[in-house]
Amino acid sequence: MLSVVIRNKNQDKALSFLLKNLTERYKADIGEIIVIDNLSTDGSALVSKQYGAKFVTIKTFSYGGSANFAAQQAKYDIVVIFSAHAYPVSHDFFKLILKKFKGRDDLAGLRCLHGTNDYRNYINKITAETDPDKSGLIFSGSVFNKQVWEKHPFREDVATFEDKEWSKRVIKAGYKIEFVPSIFNYEIKRNKKQLFFRFKNDMVGNYQLWHRDLNAINAVNGLIMATLKLVKNTIIDFWYILKRFLFTLKFVFNKPNKFE
Repeated sequence: MLSVVIRNKNQDKALSFLLKNLTERYKADIGEIIVIDNLSTDGSALVSKQYGAKFVTIKTFSYGGSANFAAQQAKYDIVVIFSAHAYPVSHDFFKLILKKFKGRDDLAGLRCLHGTNDYRNYINKITAETDPDKSGLIFSGSVFNKQVWEKHPFREDVATFEDKEWSKRVIKAGYKIEFVPSIFNYEIKRNKKQLFFRFKNDMVGNYQLWHRDLNAINAVNGLIMATLKLVKNTIIDFWYILKRFLFTLKFVFNKPNKFE
């Protein structure tokens, strides 16, 4: 059996769909479902209770800290971690994961498939050793081995990319991170505030993990390019608004014949 851990904050609608999906389609493959909640003020606790999931609150959130907390809560050695706005799709999602881990002491984790980069690296057999960013773990549809985690906990001092940092570290220690053709969907619409939060953490994380440095010239160039893109998009949007208006007028005064 395996543990499914879900990180959640004020995502009760998405969480409800994920839990419905898990309990209706995959019940036989899952030993437990745990919701790690960061002080939600919506109906997340009620939704978790409705579907029989264990609901645990984490007060101080960090990416690495929440991953460590998830591992501590999990009963089983194979831990599948989702965000509330992701959900499995393929019918054999968990069966393929269990099959991959069978008889493997060297396997630290698995990356499931959800986007273009995943498919390309999976089909082209690009390993996590070669590309830890796009073939390493991504903690909204990945699996890790709790026994490996006990020797190598997740770092809590990284701004983000705690999954990629762990991938690099355990690979260096001699373990494997591999793809598994278990397909899931990642569905989220972030508002401007959430996008800015993500932008800040990604910038720090890219510097910490991949050493992607920036300077004042980069910042100024970024501002100029973003402004030009905004102006260009505004002009294009207005042009097509105008074209739709003109076509609507043309349609009003010159309607085609109706089909009988």
